Amino acid sequence: MASGDLEEHTAVFFRVFRHLDTYKVLMCTDLTKSSTKAGVHKASYGAFLDVDVEKDKFLSLRTLIDHTVVESFGDGGRMCMTARMYPKHAAPGSSHLYVFNNGTGAVKVSKLDAWELATAAMNGRAGSSTEPDVKAL
Repeated sequence: MASGDLEEHTAVFFRVFRHLDTYKVLMCTDLTKSSTKAGVHKASYGAFLDVDVEKDKFLSLRTLIDHTVVESFGDGGRMCMTARMYPKHAAPGSSHLYVFNNGTGAVKVSKLDAWELATAAMNGRAGSSTEPDVKAL
């Protein structure tokens, strides 16, 4: 998620590098520029994926953004990272999604889907109170 001017952005990415005679894949979530607010924890997270990019020739990433939560699933869900962000400028309705390649080789994005979810329906009514309907017995 990013503000239109990229002043705030949360990066979710793969870093593929050669180690000895094989490739290693690191999946990362970088919150260091996710907010311009002072005093907000803005860490970076990373974990190695057990994937053979030479054999498989692709990586999968699914990222879900729900207001201030970013949850990413790499390699078909084998890796999951969840992070909380506190954007000041990248608000729902005015945020953007970008795809980029900072590497030296070409990357083909074979599929890219984005959806905006509607307001959750609580007990069948969209936008109703979060209090559950309770009936006395």
